[in-house]
Amino acid sequence: MTATTHEQDRDARHKARMQRKKALMDGKIAEAQDEYGLLLVHSGNGKGKSSSAFGMLARALGHGMQVAVVQFIKGAASTGEEAFFRRFPEQVRYHVMGEGFTWETQDRQRDIEKAQAAWLVARELLRDESIHLIVLDELNIALKHGYLQLDDVLADISARPTLQHVVVTGRGVLPGMVEAADTVTEMNLIKHAFKSGVKAQKGIEF
Repeated sequence: MTATTHEQDRDARHKARMQRKKALMDGKIAEAQDEYGLLLVHSGNGKGKSSSAFGMLARALGHGMQVAVVQFIKGAASTGEEAFFRRFPEQVRYHVMGEGFTWETQDRQRDIEKAQAAWLVARELLRDESIHLIVLDELNIALKHGYLQLDDVLADISARPTLQHVVVTGRGVLPGMVEAADTVTEMNLIKHAFKSGVKAQKGIEF
């Protein structure tokens, strides 16, 4: 078999596989007719949990949707995503409610107060039918440390408007949150520049 014949045979087998795959995918797409607000969770020790959520926020903005952000824990330093999304005040409600990472604040009672205040804001957003997508950034951390009660949080999320989407981020996700979610993604850490002594940099970490 010549090289040309081999490539032609390979191309033909590829086309046949893709035709079978297309038929399978078209069938699954036809069967998926439900449409309602989803609860998505991004957790794990790897980088990209909040970044992915903010990517979804940008996607929603592109569709003309109304969106909101409540950031738990974070707040001591300004970030690029906050600076960017605040450029769209008519579409984005952005609430930075934390005072920094727990190893920086070193005050558990103060952290609890801030988390509970943040949840009061989140609860109001979860009741607003005009908001199509809400990012609850680092909520998993607040739940993991016991600053908020999971049952109360899930009850408020469950009671939201039918078509409202919610994205929850943060490592250490609790099993109950995983069970309640429609889609769960775990970011796995393979390699990180920080461990090689590289500091956090604009546009990458913040």
